[in-house]
Amino acid sequence: MAQYKKVSGYLPDENPPIGKLILFALQQIVVMFPATVIVALLTGFHISTTLFASGLATLCFIIVTKGKIPLYYGSSFAYLSAIVSVTGFKYAAGAVATSPDEMIQIAQFGIIMSGFVSIVAGLIINKWGQNTIDKILPPTVTGSVAMIIGLTLAGNAMLDAAPLIEGMNSNPNTQWVWVVSLVTLFSTIFFSVYIRKGVLSQIPILLGLACGYITAIVAQNLTGIQFISFGVVSGNLFQVPHFTLPKVSWAAVFAIMPIAIATIPESTAHIFQLDIYVNQLAKRKGSSKIYKLADKLGLNLIGDGIGDIVAGLIGGPAGTNYGENISTMAISKNFSVAVLLAAAGITMVISFFTPLINLIYSIPKPVIGGLEIYLFGVIAAQGIAIFMDKKVDMFDSKNLAVIACILIIGLGGNSAFGGMIPMFGIELPTIATAAIVGIGLNYLLSFRKNGDA
Repeated sequence: MAQYKKVSGYLPDENPPIGKLILFALQQIVVMFPATVIVALLTGFHISTTLFASGLATLCFIIVTKGKIPLYYGSSFAYLSAIVSVTGFKYAAGAVATSPDEMIQIAQFGIIMSGFVSIVAGLIINKWGQNTIDKILPPTVTGSVAMIIGLTLAGNAMLDAAPLIEGMNSNPNTQWVWVVSLVTLFSTIFFSVYIRKGVLSQIPILLGLACGYITAIVAQNLTGIQFISFGVVSGNLFQVPHFTLPKVSWAAVFAIMPIAIATIPESTAHIFQLDIYVNQLAKRKGSSKIYKLADKLGLNLIGDGIGDIVAGLIGGPAGTNYGENISTMAISKNFSVAVLLAAAGITMVISFFTPLINLIYSIPKPVIGGLEIYLFGVIAAQGIAIFMDKKVDMFDSKNLAVIACILIIGLGGNSAFGGMIPMFGIELPTIATAAIVGIGLNYLLSFRKNGDA
């Protein structure tokens, strides 16, 4: 039996002191913020409303799951094309623009209805048990989906690590973009690997961000390249988020609701990842308590659906629990639900204050990219952890077929077609298509004689 050295960290039911709790919460906000805001930008939803909806949906998720599952709810990229097909919004780089309220309201109705898909799936699991979902979503599917979630974001991470900044193409100091992103990346890795004790061991993301931010300030002063800018969002010091009410549209339901099916394997992979990492931490801390998070999959899906409904009711995009936040918890060994509650509350407060939103906006893109290289890679690595923990037989021909198809459809669809696979006259979202093919293939290949390889 493996022997574990005791380590520091916080399990879901453990509460850090208030000072540490705020630091840890800020770290969770930092890793959630870029993706959540990007979804708002690309769909034309109001940024402040999207942030408020993210925090409120997280609070509701934690209440519904009775504080047992440490997950953060944020806007999902899986819904991008479906929402844009409803709102007709076209993003223009460098401009903060939104869709007309009426189009957002129509999309809201589809988002709300998509929440019921997750709730129904959760109720089915609660009624017929974990074995039902294990047959539909075995580790070959959930592990592979976790891998492609991380790996399909690799391009985003690299582009953010070396973004095109105005004047950069003709500027001899373009290498400073890489300096900023690489300092962020390697300092974050250094802090997560070599600082093993105390509060600093649990905020490697914040420390890495701080190193990258300082490097960007130095680079800006030396080269004149504007890495840091404030005032992206204009307005008064204090502004109530722009809330809108949903408007009934069955066309929006048909466009948006089916995407929820794709987030079910994603949510399943996340809860399995958490189960592995939380129980590993419990062992390393010498705790005899077993956290049966995987058994709460049904509750997790119900909470996820409630999050979509809550976000849709007030004007936020559809979402899911965030892999970036799980990666941060795994790296920092901090799974405290109290930290996520604090992060949700602080995010809601930030949404009311324009300077706070601009402060987070001021984080240079290369800094975000440096963090993303690490975080997205950890998401992919967690898929491998699922294979190992569930003892997936990699010599079984059925397992190989399922894993191979999910990986190649997911990665190939993203690299070849930009995330939307053109097929039979329609465009299918990459991760959803890969997951559905994997689920269907796993079912079809289950009909074989015992002993067949």
